[in-house]
Amino acid sequence: MAKELRRAFLELLQRPGNARCADCGAPDPDWASYTLGVFICLSCSGIHRNIPQVSKVKSIRLDAWEEAQVELMASQGNSAAKATFESSVPPFYYRPTPSDCHLLREQWIRAKYERQEFTDPEKQEPYSAGYREGFLWKRGRDSGQFLSRKFVLAEREGALKYFNRSDAREPKAVMKIEHLNASFQPAKIGHPHGLQVTYLKDNSTRNIFIYHEDGKEMVDWFNALRAARFHYLQVAFPGASDADLVPKLTRSYLKEGYMEKTGPKQTEGFRKRWFTLDDRRLMYFKDPLDAFARGEVFIGSRESGYTVLDRLPPSTQGHRWPHGITIVTPERRFLLACETEAEQRAWLETFRQVVDRPMLPQEYAVEAHFKHKP
Repeated sequence: MAKELRRAFLELLQRPGNARCADCGAPDPDWASYTLGVFICLSCSGIHRNIPQVSKVKSIRLDAWEEAQVELMASQGNSAAKATFESSVPPFYYRPTPSDCHLLREQWIRAKYERQEFTDPEKQEPYSAGYREGFLWKRGRDSGQFLSRKFVLAEREGALKYFNRSDAREPKAVMKIEHLNASFQPAKIGHPHGLQVTYLKDNSTRNIFIYHEDGKEMVDWFNALRAARFHYLQVAFPGASDADLVPKLTRSYLKEGYMEKTGPKQTEGFRKRWFTLDDRRLMYFKDPLDAFARGEVFIGSRESGYTVLDRLPPSTQGHRWPHGITIVTPERRFLLACETEAEQRAWLETFRQVVDRPMLPQEYAVEAHFKHKP
């Protein structure tokens, strides 16, 4: 690239909006779509390459640029493109970040530029209508096999239901929108479109694992669930703004991974378990794809008597992994062990962020339920 064009590009990158990827927000984008006039990161550029009828990309630093292409970039830019292609994004629609899975970023990019869903609200009906039904592959609780199951999302009933047979009158499970969460877990589920849906039954966590071969179908289901949650929360919290409600629609887990644990008497041997920290609920499973947690621990705030220690009591026996963690609650201590020091540090940092956060009024009610569990 000639010096003058390179200098022009560097000046363009300094303009508001251009210093982050137009699609996922990653800093310092070094690719660009010279048909759409947007600056994008390397990861998103790969997705743009798959829709060449809409977007053609070049490296800012490595490819040769024509003067007309640079002029188009100057006339557009990320802020202008956002005003065009994101003019009517529903507040509940999930906007991916750099750390999100490929599927979420791909479908966001295709929705924006290829299908132009956010310039025409009529194209948003698949996830905004308040009712959706279809067949998804669901992992069997006992067999571990994925089987086709009919799912129905009925916002008016406040529930997601699934049926073991398409002609069944009664659903196998009813998941209340009020207590529902969904997060993409492609690595855990072993499918690039794998979604984990979590709900509460008798205040205990239940997991189901689903996917669909069509990526758009799976992301539409995800955003339909977010839409139902959004409308439920609008009614439950009538004074709340969209900005207050959107972070509550779905959430990623704070951390997951294997640790060892011992029982309440601390005399049993340590057993390897899969742990998931979902906000203030620390759950442990024998297998990452178990439908039910073997147990759950509520982690409150420091003001309420919770703390986390980077060690085990000196008398502790039976653990093979050397890097201990003790979670202190008002009722008892939970003893855990990590395989590596790096994992121990990562868990400690995450636990301490939770403990350092003041509890919300509704979290005291959850804590009380944990205290009264048999």
